[in-house]
Formats: sequence, structure tokens, C-alpha cells
Amino acid sequence: MTGGRDALAELLQRAGLELAGDRRVEEVLPQRGAAWASLFRGPGPSKRLSELWAHGLALNPAVPDELRVGLLGLSHHLLWHPLPTAVVEAAMAHPQWKVRQLLAEAQPNITADQWSRLILGEQDTRHRWILTLLAADRRAQLTDTAYEQLAADPSARIRAEAARLPELPVPLLTVLATDTDPSVRAVVCERAWPQLDSRTRHALLGDADGKVRTEALLSHHQDRPMPREVFDSEDLGDRAVKACPLERDLAEHLARHADRAQRCDLALNPHLDADLVALLAQDSDAGVRSVVALRPDLTEEQRAGIHFDFDPGGHYSPLRWVVALHGDFDAMRRLAASSHPLVRRSVARARRLPADVVEVLARDEDRVVRLFLAESCDDAPADLLVEVWRWWTGSLGFPDRPHSHPNFPRAGLLQYADDPSPRMRRLALDDPQSTAELVERFSRDADEEVRLRAATDPRLSAASAVRLLDDPHERVRNAAARHPRLPARVLVRLLRDTGTAQESARNPLLPARTLRRMIELIQLSA
Repeated sequence: MTGGRDALAELLQRAGLELAGDRRVEEVLPQRGAAWASLFRGPGPSKRLSELWAHGLALNPAVPDELRVGLLGLSHHLLWHPLPTAVVEAAMAHPQWKVRQLLAEAQPNITADQWSRLILGEQDTRHRWILTLLAADRRAQLTDTAYEQLAADPSARIRAEAARLPELPVPLLTVLATDTDPSVRAVVCERAWPQLDSRTRHALLGDADGKVRTEALLSHHQDRPMPREVFDSEDLGDRAVKACPLERDLAEHLARHADRAQRCDLALNPHLDADLVALLAQDSDAGVRSVVALRPDLTEEQRAGIHFDFDPGGHYSPLRWVVALHGDFDAMRRLAASSHPLVRRSVARARRLPADVVEVLARDEDRVVRLFLAESCDDAPADLLVEVWRWWTGSLGFPDRPHSHPNFPRAGLLQYADDPSPRMRRLALDDPQSTAELVERFSRDADEEVRLRAATDPRLSAASAVRLLDDPHERVRNAAARHPRLPARVLVRLLRDTGTAQESARNPLLPARTLRRMIELIQLSA
């Protein structure tokens, strides 16, 4: 849309409405009915306009399930959100392969029976392989019938992916251990070694295929030390150094003479003797010392004695061994006092923590610790949540935290109505005592973020919703286009414009009859 009040006045004039100052723009039911009917007069929507409608409607929570089915194959947005059984079933039977593939890739609500029918219903071998791969990646559960058929599939690629399915029955894994294709046997070695009998293991250790032998050796040495001659005779890569028990002379050789990369790998090995861990903790390379500093078998005193490198601004995943201890409050107390920020950050990711640990972490000098506590812990205190809100706008994994946290305060937020910080100012509208007048005032605020908050408030007047359609910032304009008090005739004009059609199609004001006709027209132009 063009900027300025002239563009706004033109929009209103074309919609047959009048805006006088801040007076509310009202419509009666006959006017709305006439407005919706006018959307379909004249030529139908262009292909581009239809695509934009489809994307908007796919994200519109007001679209009934029986109409949502009609959007399958017309917008990729649809399948990323949890869908009811009827829509999932329709997607499973959809004639377009891309719909069925995206369903398997993205849809959260797929049962074991649906997974099984989806995969087994594919006649194309490549498609069946892709769906089995996605099921394995997503750790999906299938039916017994599906497990049996996939384990016996003519395609070796499918059998290999079947071996990765986490609930594949042991008898089927045992059969796959003797599969004619080496890629399948290699997967079984890694996946099911403890379940194999000694005869099968022996055969895999002497397999003619090098990859199978490698996987068999790595699995064989998960519970028995690996000799140096085995390590030197096979190309076992870094996995042996990282994870296998190593005979003493091999481990000591690597600790003293291996290159930097191998010493870093060795520092991860959970089976390493304590004196070799201590040796690596004094390594000349800071990278090696930094890996040692994150070992779970160190005391916090030992960890504090290591000179490690740590970038406070770097991206780090929570330590798995700390996450595994989240239910152990004594361990959380000990680790919350760690000298290593990543250990403390990993503690802060716990959903529940005792009050004394929360108190310590809420005062941590590392603000990422405080952020993680605000995002993840149900026990995070209100004052911490407000403090983090001042400087954090949300992450992909926790998009609305800390604002959506159950402990985030609501009462008393009116005190921030005149705060110089826009982030704090916008909070005033969350106070139960806030008024429609404050919403109107904030809709004219100098800051984009405050106007955006006003544009999402249901108390915003129709006139102000229309005015914000001409805001200089796209986010505010989009929010205004989705506002449920927007006059229907204005919304119709937005739906006809490719620049505003997608966001306006997300407006919950759209009635079912209009939604149905829009979807029919989208289907005709597809």
C-alpha cells in the first residue's frame, strides 16, 4: 500500500466508508453481506491471487476442518500445524506425492496406524523409501504388519531404513543381520548388536564388506577394550576414539602422541582412565582442554582447575549428560554452582528445579543462564521474567517466552504505560485494568513495537484498525489486516490486492460461506 493519509482516505472511499478523526467505523449485517458478495463479482482471482489466498487461509484458525481439507496441495503452510484426523486422512489419500511427503515430514499428528498405511500404500519404491526414512528420522512407531512388510521389502534401501525404526522387533532385526545387502547388515550392527547371537556377531566381524566389518568392530568394542592392532589395522575413524573402551597402551599413545583432532575426540571418550583425563586437562591445546572441561565424570573442583576457552556469544546445545540428570535435584544443586557456563546453562533448561537452585540461577552473571531459566523452567520467578523481557525478543524454539510463561505477571503492568522502553511500554496492555482508551493511544505510539501490540488487541476500534493499514511498518500493517474488527468492505479490498491478500486471508472475520467460495475459486485456478 502507498503511505500517507491520502492513501488511507482513498482506500476508505473505495470501500464506501467514511473515517472522521478517530470515530469508530461501523457496519450493519446487510452491509457486511453485500461486502462479502462483492468479493466474487467480476473476473475470478488470478493464479497469483489464488496462491496468496491459499497461504493465508491455511494459517487462518477460523477455517473449519471440513473446508481446510480443500487446501491440501494448495499451500505448504497447512501441514506444519497439528491437524485433526479427518484432514490427516485426506492428506494420506491425496493424489499429489508432494502432499503425502510433506505430511510425513512435518505433521505432528500421525498415529502408528496412519504411518503404516501411508508407507505401505505407496506403490513407487522411491516414495516408499523416502517415507520409511522420514519415519525412522522422526522415530515413529508403526504396526507389526508394517514392520514385517518393510523388513521384507524388495528394496535394500527400504530394508536398511526399516532397521533404523526404533521399535522394529528384535526377531526382524536378527533376520536383517543376515541380509544379502551389506548396507542393511551395516545398519543392523550399529542398531541391534546386543540382541544378536554370538554366531551372527562372529559372521559380521568377518564380513566380506569393509563397512559391515567396521560397524561390527565398533559395536563389538562397545563393551570390551579395543587393542592397538585392531585400531591400526582397520579404518575405524573417530568413532572408536570417541566412544570405544581402548586398551591402556592405545589410549595412552593417543593421549600423548595423537594429533589435535584425535586428542579432542579422545577427550570425549567416557571410558578413559582418570590419569589420562588429567593429562588431557593440561594439554597444550586449549581446544582439547575445553573438551575435557565438559566431561561428566569431573568433580566441580576439577572442572574449575582447567583453563578452557568459552565464547559467551557462541551457540551451544545443552549437555546431554546434564539433561539426563534434570530429575536429580541434588545433582542440579551441585551443577548450578559449576564454574563452566555451559554446565549452568544446561541446568537452567530443566523444566522443574528446587527453589534454592532457581534463586542461584536467576542471579547468574551469565545472562544466557537467566534466559534459559526464563524459557524452560516452570519455576522461574516473575521478576526474572520481566528482566529478561527487557532485552530478549524470543527464539525459534521458545518463540513467545518469557511473555507466555505462566509466572509472567499481568497485574501491575500499567505502571509501564509511560516507560521510555517500548518493550516495557507495550506490556501495559496486558494488565487486566488496561482500557480501550490506552489501546487507542498505543495505536498512535511513536514506536513500531507498541503500535504492533495495539494492532493485535481485540479492543482496537475499527477506525484505528483501518488507520494502521497504512502504517509505515509491514508488521503493523499485517496485524491490522488480520484484526477481527476490520470493516468487511475494507477487508474485501485487501483480499483483491496481491500486496495484502495473504495476510487479510488470515482474518478470522471471514464467514464460512465466503471461505468456502474462496477455496472453490482457488481450486479452479490451481
